[in-house]
Amino acid sequence: MTASSTRRTTAAQSRLAAVGAIAVAGALLLTGCGDQTKKNDGGGDSQSASNAPLAEKLPQAIRDKGVIRVGSDIAYAPVEFKDDSGRTAGIDPDLAAAMGKQLGVKFEFQNATFDTLVGGLASKRYDIAMSAMTDTKERQEGIDEDTGKKVGAGVDFVDYFTAGVSLYTNKGDDQGIKTWDDLCGKTMAVQRNTFSHDLAKEQAQKCEKAGEKTLKIEDFATNPEAETRMRSKGADVVSADFPIAAYSVKNSGGGKYFEIVGDQVEAGPYGIAVAKDNTQLRDALQAAVQAVIDSGEYKKIIDKWGVADGAITEAKINGGS
Repeated sequence: MTASSTRRTTAAQSRLAAVGAIAVAGALLLTGCGDQTKKNDGGGDSQSASNAPLAEKLPQAIRDKGVIRVGSDIAYAPVEFKDDSGRTAGIDPDLAAAMGKQLGVKFEFQNATFDTLVGGLASKRYDIAMSAMTDTKERQEGIDEDTGKKVGAGVDFVDYFTAGVSLYTNKGDDQGIKTWDDLCGKTMAVQRNTFSHDLAKEQAQKCEKAGEKTLKIEDFATNPEAETRMRSKGADVVSADFPIAAYSVKNSGGGKYFEIVGDQVEAGPYGIAVAKDNTQLRDALQAAVQAVIDSGEYKKIIDKWGVADGAITEAKINGGS
């Protein structure tokens, strides 16, 4: 959803339970983004189009190729990341593999920085963007969050998960941070052009209006870079989507590096982004996500990664607000 001054919080008990659940994902190491043009096998095997129940819903050009090109920032565990073997792994690749079986195509993940993904759709470098991208009205309408001006055609979203935003610090050094209002006078490291970045800029303005010391924001191309900045004491806190924060807390340094502070806020939907003029592909993806949900495969994937609190039951189009 769009950034707003009223943040909806979830219970700390649910947050702590979800952190423990993420242990099932294993102690996989976070990695940085690689070659942006490299193609990654994250889609798994798919059925032949002749056997796939939803193949006819796809545009003919994609059916002929047998591939959906996915733009993704593959440095955001557990949503998408490189495992120890170098293979693209995570919630999104697993869901894409399940969708591929419904559609009779392979989802081919291509690594890019997050802030280039929507532009990659516009230039037709990718067919879709699937990268823990929050479905917001601004992105739907192509509105720049900072200026309020229209900068592009916008995209359509097929929603597939719900996540809030969390704050985390170096372990044992929470800087007295319990809520976003405690961030005035602090330094935050954050991945640029993410929903967390939007919330940080809003909070900085709120601190200034209240006559308090501002929140200093340092933005980076990837979340691991933001974490490295905090580890080196260059920042007090990092903000990221809750599944990512919880995974980092559980696995980074064997669980010795970070701790979550406060509750997650601003729960909103993740969406698969599709160009506005590609409605047939959008509708095919919606049908595929819904089929995966209805078959029970979706629950298996969500449970595997310990993020059941973010599960949805209906694959909506443009459900963000």
